[in-house]
Amino acid sequence: MKIIECPRDALQGLHEFVPTEQKIEYINQLLKIGFDTIDFGSFVSPKAIPQMRDTKEVLSHLDLKGSKSKLLAIVANARGAHEASEYENISYLGFPLSLSETFQRKNTNKSIAEALEELLIIQDICKEHNKILVTYLSMGFGNPYGDPYEMNYVLDFVAKLKKLDIQIISLADTVGISNPENIKTLFSSVVNQFPEIEFGVHLHSDLDSAIDKVEAAYKAGCRRFDGAINGFGGCPMAEDKLVGNIATENMLAYFDEFSIPVDFDMRELKKAMNIAPTVFLGR
Repeated sequence: MKIIECPRDALQGLHEFVPTEQKIEYINQLLKIGFDTIDFGSFVSPKAIPQMRDTKEVLSHLDLKGSKSKLLAIVANARGAHEASEYENISYLGFPLSLSETFQRKNTNKSIAEALEELLIIQDICKEHNKILVTYLSMGFGNPYGDPYEMNYVLDFVAKLKKLDIQIISLADTVGISNPENIKTLFSSVVNQFPEIEFGVHLHSDLDSAIDKVEAAYKAGCRRFDGAINGFGGCPMAEDKLVGNIATENMLAYFDEFSIPVDFDMRELKKAMNIAPTVFLGR
């Protein structure tokens, strides 16, 4: 079981800039918990995502000694990929590729075709610098824009990514419109048809349906889950009401209830949960 903690996603939509020192303190605490990966920052234009303008400074103060967690940084183009690849401590680069033409343009100012061309370049950069590319298929369970969507469309997308030797794909519900039924159906299909690819889910949800979605993904074979402590987050580029991430602590409670083994330190998790309101709510 891999838990990917996403403070970057939780932070990026906040309008008020969170002081760099607070980010460093919080992420250093997350590194003590035992998560597989920390999605800690992004190498994107500070004009697009002002909250992430201090990613390099945050990275320079992270204490990775003794932590088993790996670092993931989001990039939106080859320039960002080249920058991120210079840092030995970053293991993964994440690239947002949308199944919705409308959202792809909102998110990266590119068409899907242009984004796929960029993805190919970024994949080459990753291979050159011994990084692994994680491709996020945003609007992975539908979209609110009326753009075409069906399961075969997703499968065709994944087939294209397979040809590019993409090893990890995270199916992302960017605006929280998935449900247990379509999660189960889609995840089961991609796992069965593309067993050589590691699939995960990056789900946004209201509190009432969050664990039902986690359960559906787990029962469909998912063993890679993104989350954020307290369920903070939401995509500012969607121009919709921010729908938070799945709360990591709720996911872990579900796994514990059904004796599904996840290796983490509960004491360190509680410390992070105590810090989180100061970081995200200013109190």
